[in-house]
Amino acid sequence: MADDLKRATAIIPSGYWPAAQMVGTVTLIYADRCRRRIRLTDDSGKPFLLDLDRPMRLADGDGLQLMGHGFIKVVAAVETLLEARAKDAKHLARLAWHVGNRHTAAEMVGDSALRLVDDVVLRAMLKGLGAELTTVQAPFHPEGGAYAGGDTTHHDHEHGPHTHTH
Repeated sequence: MADDLKRATAIIPSGYWPAAQMVGTVTLIYADRCRRRIRLTDDSGKPFLLDLDRPMRLADGDGLQLMGHGFIKVVAAVETLLEARAKDAKHLARLAWHVGNRHTAAEMVGDSALRLVDDVVLRAMLKGLGAELTTVQAPFHPEGGAYAGGDTTHHDHEHGPHTHTH
């Protein structure tokens, strides 16, 4: 990587970084929001290096703090997702259990559906479990998981003044 490449070395949670210091945005699908070190290009075409101590999950609205000055805002990209609608709460719990048993990221949608990245194996499993399946175009905001701590509906990090950790 070039030495003159801007480096983002800290993540500041949405609402905790100074929006007036935003110098750009980067729109990423979920898979690209779970990284430690990767060369990225912001939405205006300027390259930068995400250079974190360990892999972190970036949430929509987080600020990537650039060394020197400025922040790049993370935007969750619209992507193709599989939505599995359940018949009732018990059915939803059953669907969620099977998805979780496969360690697959999932987003709760209201009180009757799950969203996950579309996958042929999961699609077949959910269909076999009686879910009503549809494909949707939406940003993906999966649950943070049991060990995420804090607000697991949006991110799996602590709200602190500088960086966050798992």
